[in-house]
Amino acid sequence: MSAPWDGVRRILAVRLDNLGDVLMSTPALSALKASFPGAHLTLMASPSGAAITPFLPCVDEVIVYDAPWVKSNGTADGTADLAMAERLRSREFDAAVIFTVYSQSALPAAMLCRFAGIPRVLAHCRENPYRLLTDWVRDTAVEDNGRHETQRQLDLVRTVGATVADERLVFDVAAADRISLRSKLAARGLSPERGWTLVHPGATAPSRRYPAERFAIVARSLADDDRGPVLVTGGPDEADLAGAVATLAGKGVTSIAGALSLGEFAALIEGAAVLVSNNSGPVHLAAALGTPVVDLYALTNPQHTPWQVRSRVLFHDVPCKFCYRSECPQGHHQCLRGVTPETVIAAARELHPIAHPLEPAA
Repeated sequence: MSAPWDGVRRILAVRLDNLGDVLMSTPALSALKASFPGAHLTLMASPSGAAITPFLPCVDEVIVYDAPWVKSNGTADGTADLAMAERLRSREFDAAVIFTVYSQSALPAAMLCRFAGIPRVLAHCRENPYRLLTDWVRDTAVEDNGRHETQRQLDLVRTVGATVADERLVFDVAAADRISLRSKLAARGLSPERGWTLVHPGATAPSRRYPAERFAIVARSLADDDRGPVLVTGGPDEADLAGAVATLAGKGVTSIAGALSLGEFAALIEGAAVLVSNNSGPVHLAAALGTPVVDLYALTNPQHTPWQVRSRVLFHDVPCKFCYRSECPQGHHQCLRGVTPETVIAAARELHPIAHPLEPAA
C-alpha cells in the first residue's frame, strides 16, 4: 500500500454495471461509509445502477457515467470520457474503490482515476496494474472459487480497514411508495391483505430467461392454490412479455409490468409472500428486503445467488456452465430449460405454504 487510508474523507465508489450489481455492493458501500468517520461517499454508476441511489442511505451523491468498457450508449469519440476525468479531478477525491465482477477488468476505471488525480485507488485485478492501483487485491483463483459477489466486495474493502456489522443488502423503501403502491393495487381491484405472489419473467440477458410459457404454468398453478393475488412484474420494456405470461396463465393472474416506479416495485417485493424470478435485479431487491425468492438461476456465473435470504436456487447442471455469456453459446439453454415447472411450483409452495386457519405459517 503506497499511502494509508487514515484521514480519507472524499471517497469515489465505482460500480458501472447493472442495478443488481450495485445492490450486491451495498454492504461494501455501507462498510466504507461506516469505517471512515465523516466521509462523503460518491457512487459513480451506469444509468440503470444509479437509479437505486435515492434508496441507499450510505451514498451521499451519484455521478452517472456510460463507460465505454461496459455495455453502454457512451460516445464513440471519447469526449465524454475526457470530460468525466476532468469532472472527477475537480472533486478532489482522496480515494477510489473500483468494484468489478471476476470477469471484468478494473484497469480502464483505474486509468480514469489516474487522469482524475485520485491518489489512492483500490481494486481487484488479475494482471499487475503497476502504478494504476495503489491498493491491489490480486485475482488468482479460477472463477474466483465461486465466491459470492457481495462477499467479494466486502473482502475488497476490508483490506483498507472498512467493515460493517450488518452485511445484508441495503434498500430503504419509502413510506410514500408503500402508500402509492396500495392505491395502484386497489385501482386494479387487488387486495394485499394476504400478501401476493410475484412472477418476474424478464431479464436483461437472453441467457438468463426461463421460457415464458413455463412461467405461465407456474403462475396458473400458484393462482389455483388460492395463496392470494399472483402478479406478473416487469419494467416498461417487459410489458408485452409480462402480459403474455398473464394471458397464458388466465384468471387470477394479473400483469402489473410497466405500471410502477422503482420505489413502488420495491414496496411490492417487500410485501410479497414469495418472488419467482429469473436471476436478475428483482432477486437482489428481494434479498435486500427479506422476501423469500425462487431463483431460476442460469449457470452463466456462480457468484450471483440470493444473499442472506430464504431462497431456492433452481438450475439444471450442464458441462458448459459458468460461461459468463449474455447469449447461450450452445443455443440450447439447458441450464434453465432442464428445470421443470413442477420443480418451480414445489419450491414456491415450500417458501410460501398455505396456512391452516388455526396454524399460521411461520
